[in-house]
Amino acid sequence: LQLVESGGGSVQPGGSLRLSCVASGLPVDYYALAWLRQVPGKKREEVACIKFSGDAPRYMESVKDRFTVSRNNGKDTLTLQMDSLKVEDTALYYCAARRGGLCAGDASVYNYWGQGVQVTVSP
Repeated sequence: LQLVESGGGSVQPGGSLRLSCVASGLPVDYYALAWLRQVPGKKREEVACIKFSGDAPRYMESVKDRFTVSRNNGKDTLTLQMDSLKVEDTALYYCAARRGGLCAGDASVYNYWGQGVQVTVSP
């Protein structure tokens, strides 16, 4: 399974960005899909995860009500809509997939990773 992210960039605080991830090689129907992020010197953290069925997405507390994760199994895509961005959202964002279809909250459980896209929020 290969994952390729797009949509990163630079934006001012309060702005919006939309990240996309396209999967290839295997259908993603039975994988949980997630966005994780990492800043230098810190561990990778799960931002949002959506299980194979697409319902009940989960978010880290600091992005709730600002970020929206969605998936399209027919197109093998994962999207993260990020609104009201803050400086502290600056990070390298990764798309990841986990076998078994369920979210688990820890970066170590993901089996496949994209290369990452940079998101920079600055005045």
